[in-house]
Amino acid sequence: MHCLNSCSQFTCLKPGMVPPPPGEESQTVILPPGWQSYLSPQGRRYYVNTTTNETTWERPSSSPGIPASPGPHRSSLPPTVNGYHASGTPAHPPETAHMSVRKSTVDSQNLGSSSPGKKQSKESTITINCVTFPHPDTMPEQQLLKPTEWSYCDYFWADKKDSQGNGNVAGFELLLQKQLKGKQMQKEMSEFIRERIKIEEEYAKNLAKLSQNSLAAQEEGSLGEAWAQVKKSLADEAEVHLKFSAKLHSEVEKPLMNFRENFKKDLKKCDHHIADLRKQLASRYASVEKARKALTERQRDLEMKTQQLEIKLSNKTEEDIKKARRKSTQAGDDLMRCVDLYNQAQSKWFEEMVTTTLELERLEVERVEMIRQHLCQYTQLRHETDMFNQSTVEPVDQLLRKVDPAKDRELWVREHKTGNIRPVDMEI
Repeated sequence: MHCLNSCSQFTCLKPGMVPPPPGEESQTVILPPGWQSYLSPQGRRYYVNTTTNETTWERPSSSPGIPASPGPHRSSLPPTVNGYHASGTPAHPPETAHMSVRKSTVDSQNLGSSSPGKKQSKESTITINCVTFPHPDTMPEQQLLKPTEWSYCDYFWADKKDSQGNGNVAGFELLLQKQLKGKQMQKEMSEFIRERIKIEEEYAKNLAKLSQNSLAAQEEGSLGEAWAQVKKSLADEAEVHLKFSAKLHSEVEKPLMNFRENFKKDLKKCDHHIADLRKQLASRYASVEKARKALTERQRDLEMKTQQLEIKLSNKTEEDIKKARRKSTQAGDDLMRCVDLYNQAQSKWFEEMVTTTLELERLEVERVEMIRQHLCQYTQLRHETDMFNQSTVEPVDQLLRKVDPAKDRELWVREHKTGNIRPVDMEI
């Protein structure tokens, strides 16, 4: 598509301007010999060479050696760029957004001439799946809407063959599929965290159960105290893991699951809206082709009647010729109207594509940032769990360092001694 700042390349009537009245131009501009200026029924000025019967919208050049454009051709048809600057922001108010960015395809269409003339050697546009693009051989340089980044709004205008090669997939459809895949990935991440929570809960349950085990409960002294602390640390660790699993649920799993709950419905609305605009564009394109065919038939009929009159093979009168010329001119006006409606439809589709793809881009950034934030929360909770687990082991380490077999023996002896007088041998 043409860049949004390209409208300066084209000339158009500004609001309030009207074409000059008949005869005004001929009074101020001298036409080359043999050329006359006329107005179409729509008030548009065109030029006829009375010698060659050539017709053109463009004022014939009076420069010597430069012939006027003789026949119908399609001028450059850059897609309407709907009032957006390269940054993606509106450049025009709504009432002027469609001005001066497009030229009509029939700017040089031969209307009412008796000779259709020759087409240009190369067309400046090409239509693919009812969307008009610059022709690759004549395409001018286009500036991206967002040249500083790889934005969705710059790279998904054309359709693409599907994986089976049986049809075409619109570029916008690829973006929707990516968004839906992202939503599915987010759901699966949430399910992964839920499984992690289950493991933590089961682990905490087993730790608490083991802490109540009575094995080695009869150990005494400082070693007994250390052993009791080992079992108590399991209960404390179980509590830490229960808190960890609870925070995982509230601060990671639940936000991941609830984020953009209505996202799929919103994407469907966007899909239907863009698809409807493409259907309208296809319908308008069909109308253009029908009008183009009708114009060709009218021109052919006019040329045939003119030739018959010239060689006296028919009783056709000059009135018949005028009638055929009016029909040819009307067919040209109908074609211009159809092209204008097509351009308006493509302009609307273009605007909605830019607006919606930028919104999808924003939502994708929001989704990735949201997931990154909550995964960071997961790692932070994990660090805290390790820290709390460390605190449950520290009392064990302290008591183990205090284990003193000699002291334990002294304490036990003091508590359980029965007397410190040693027996001796009996005397006779």
